[in-house]
Amino acid sequence: MNILSQQRAPIMEALNKYKKMRVVPFDVPGHKRGRGNEELTAFLGENCMSFDVNSMKPLDNLIHPVSVIREAEELAADAFGAKHAFFMVNGTTSAVQAMVMTACKAGEKIIMPRNVHRSAINALIISGAIPVYVNPGSNKELGIPLGMAVEDVKQAIKEHPDAKAILINNPTYYGICSNMKEITALAHRHGMLVLVDEAHGTHFYFSEELPASAMSVGADMAAVSMHKSGGSLTQSSLLLINNEVSEGYVRQIINLTQTTSGSYLLMSSLDISRKNLALHGEEIFKKVMNMARYTREEINKIGGYYAFADELKNGDTIYDFDLTKLSVHSLDIGLAGIEVYDILRDEYDIQIEFGDIGNFLAYISVGDRHLDLERLVSALAEIKRRYSTDKSGLFDHEYIKPQVVYTPQKAFYAPKETLPMAQSVGRISSEFVMAYPPGIPILAPGERITGEILEYIQYCKDKGSFMTGTEDREIEHINVVKESEQ
Repeated sequence: MNILSQQRAPIMEALNKYKKMRVVPFDVPGHKRGRGNEELTAFLGENCMSFDVNSMKPLDNLIHPVSVIREAEELAADAFGAKHAFFMVNGTTSAVQAMVMTACKAGEKIIMPRNVHRSAINALIISGAIPVYVNPGSNKELGIPLGMAVEDVKQAIKEHPDAKAILINNPTYYGICSNMKEITALAHRHGMLVLVDEAHGTHFYFSEELPASAMSVGADMAAVSMHKSGGSLTQSSLLLINNEVSEGYVRQIINLTQTTSGSYLLMSSLDISRKNLALHGEEIFKKVMNMARYTREEINKIGGYYAFADELKNGDTIYDFDLTKLSVHSLDIGLAGIEVYDILRDEYDIQIEFGDIGNFLAYISVGDRHLDLERLVSALAEIKRRYSTDKSGLFDHEYIKPQVVYTPQKAFYAPKETLPMAQSVGRISSEFVMAYPPGIPILAPGERITGEILEYIQYCKDKGSFMTGTEDREIEHINVVKESEQ
C-alpha cells in the first residue's frame, strides 16, 4: 500500500512523464497536441494543448480510476478528511446532483432550504425526488436569506419522518452558515443522510479560524468548488463522501451524467491545487482573512455601506460566518447592489463577483494584491460621493416564501402553455426565474406565481440584474402548467 504524501501530484507527474515519451497520437482529441489547430495553440499555449489528452493506460480513466487518478483522489480525500474524494469535471453542479441522486430515488423526500442553488432543484427534476423546503431565516435590515433554524429542521423531520436526506448550504453566497453540527446529529438520529453544498466553503477545511467543514462534523457527502477559493480551473470540483456511503454506488451515479472524456487540464488543476492547499492552505487563508478584514474596515469607514461579518452571529440562523467573504450592504446610499456592481465594472474597470438587490460581493483570494483592495475601496468612496441618493422606494428583501404546489419534476414535464409574465398571476410555473449570479431561483418549477414575485422579478430587471431560467430569452413570457392539469 502506498503511503500518502501530500507533496505528490500524481496526475501532473503522469502527464509530464507521458509528454517526455513523445508518443505518436492516433487517438483523440483531433488537434493532436495542438498541431492541428494553430490558432487555438497560439491562444492557449503549446504546453496547455500538449496536456489536453485522452484517457489511456498510463493516464488512467476518470470513469473507473485504478492508478494515477485513483491515487490523486485518495490524496484529496486525505487532505479534506473524507473517506473518498471524486474528481468532478462538470462543475459543482454535477457534484450537487450526484449527492441528491445518491440519497434519493424517484418519489423519495429530501429536506432542503429553499435558497439552494438551482443545481439542487435541477437534481429534483432529473431524479423525481420530492423537496421538503425549510424557509431560511431572513435579516430584514440586510434583506438576505440566512441559514436554517434548528427548530425548523426539527419540525420538517417531525412532519416528514420518511425523508431520506437533508441538504445544507455551508456557507451561503453571503458567507452565512447554519448550525451544521447540530443539524447533522439530528438527521443521523432519524436515519437521514446529510448532504452539504460547500460550493463556497473549500477553505473551511484548511483553517481553524473559519466555520466547521462538512466532513469535520460527520456529514455524509459534500460538494466542494475547488475552482472558487481552492485555486483550480473553472468547472473543476470535488465530491467528498464519508461514513457508510458506498464509493462504488456514488461512482455509478456520477457516471450517469458526467462526461466519459474527463479533461486532464481540469483534473491536473485539481491535483496541483489540492497539493498547494494541503501544504500551504492555512497560511493562504490566513492571508485572505486578513485582506478581507482590512477591506471591510476601510469600507465601513466610508459610511453608508455596511460590510458585514461575524458580528451578525446569533447562534442559530447565523450560526457562523465566513471571514473571507466581503459582503457589502448598499441600500443606505440609495443604490441596489447590482447598480454598484455595474458602476464598478463600467466606470472603474473593477469586476466583482455579483450584485443583487440590497448587497454586493467582492470575492477575495490569495491572488489579490493590497493595491487592488485600495483601488476597490477608493472606487466605492467615489461612487458614494457621485451617486448616493435617497433610499426610499428600494426593495428591502431578497427572499419570498414560495407556495409549492407540484414537485419540480412534475411541473417541469407537465403539459404547459406560455403566457406574458403580467398575465401569469395565480398560475403554476413550469420553469425557473432567477438572477445569475447567485443562481438561487426566485421562482422554481411547481411554485405558484404571485403578484409579489412578478413585482420582484420586474424590479430585478429594472435594476440591471442578469435574469435567466425561462425559455424566453427576454424573460417577458413564462411557461406555466396548463389549467387542465391543475
